[in-house]
Amino acid sequence: MYPQELTAPMEAQLVQAGFSALKTPEEVENTLKLEGSTLVVVNSVCGCAAGTARPGVIASIEGDAKPNNLVTVFAGVDGAAVGKAREFMVPFPPSSPAVALFKDGKLVHMLERHHIEGRSAEMIADHLKEAYTAYCK
Repeated sequence: MYPQELTAPMEAQLVQAGFSALKTPEEVENTLKLEGSTLVVVNSVCGCAAGTARPGVIASIEGDAKPNNLVTVFAGVDGAAVGKAREFMVPFPPSSPAVALFKDGKLVHMLERHHIEGRSAEMIADHLKEAYTAYCK
C-alpha cells in the first residue's frame, strides 16, 4: 500500500475534475450496474499516470459527448475495489494506469498501460473522445 500523503493529491486531481473515488468492491459493482456509460480510471502513482493519463482523461471529458458516470479506483491503495473493477475488465490483464469505458455494465472500450505510455495527454484525450462519440450518446 502506498502512503495516503503520497496518493491523496493524485486521487484529488480526478475527484476535483468530477470523478467519484470508489473504495469498496460494493461501490464498484453498484456503479457498473448503472444504465448509461461509465468511465473507470485505474489510477496509479507511476509517471505515465501523472504525465499523460490523468491529464488526458480530464481533457477528454471537456467536450459534449462524455460518459454519464465518472469513477476512479487507485491501484496500490484500494486493492479490493481495484480487484473488483478488474473483474469487469476481463479479458484484459491487470494494468495501471488503465481507462475502461462501460455501456450499460458492459465493457466497450479499454486503454491499457501500453496504450498510455509514450503518448501525450492530448492523444489520450482525442482517443477517448472518439470512444465517447461512439458509446456515450
